[in-house]
Amino acid sequence: LYMDIYWGGVDDNVIARKVLSYIPDDFDGKLLDVPVGTGVFTALKYARMNKADITCLDYSDDMLKQARERFDRNVHLMQGDVGALPFADGTFDCVLTMNGVHAFPDKEKAYAEMGRVLRDGGMLAGCFCIQGESRITDWLMKKVLSRKGWFTPPFETFDSLRARLAQSYQLQEYHKQGSIS
Repeated sequence: LYMDIYWGGVDDNVIARKVLSYIPDDFDGKLLDVPVGTGVFTALKYARMNKADITCLDYSDDMLKQARERFDRNVHLMQGDVGALPFADGTFDCVLTMNGVHAFPDKEKAYAEMGRVLRDGGMLAGCFCIQGESRITDWLMKKVLSRKGWFTPPFETFDSLRARLAQSYQLQEYHKQGSIS
C-alpha cells in the first residue's frame, strides 16, 4: 500500500537493485554512500564487494546503528553532514546516493560536496525522489513529510534534476518511475 500511495506504484527495491547494478561486484575503488540510511538497500551488495573500500556516511546516529547491524564486512561508517564532507577533493571513484537528497537541508551544498569528493571521471549513481509526477506524492511531501522534518524543500522535478546533474556529470542513463528518478 505504501509503495502504491507514496511512490506512485513503484517498488523502490527494484529501483535500488537497478542503481546498484551499475557498480560491479568486483569494484576495487573507493566508494562513498551518502546517506547510507539503514543499509537496507546496500547490505547484500556490499557483502559481495570484497575489493571495494566503502565509506558510508549519515547524519543520523539511529540510521548508522541500524546500518552497522546489517553490514557483515568491513564498511567504514561515520556520522557527518553531506554539506560538509570531511574528505579531500577527488577522494572517491564512486558516490552513491539512494533516496536521500530530498532530506538534505542544504541541497546546493550537498550536490557541490558530492561532486567535489568524486574524482574526475568518477561515477555518481543514485535515485532521487522527485515532485510533479504524482499529486498524492507531492501532497505527502509537502503536507506530511516536510512538516515532520523528514523531507526538506525545495524538491526537484524530473527536468530540473536532469538539468542540475547534466551541469556536472555526463549522464549515461536518466529516467523516472513514478516519483523516483
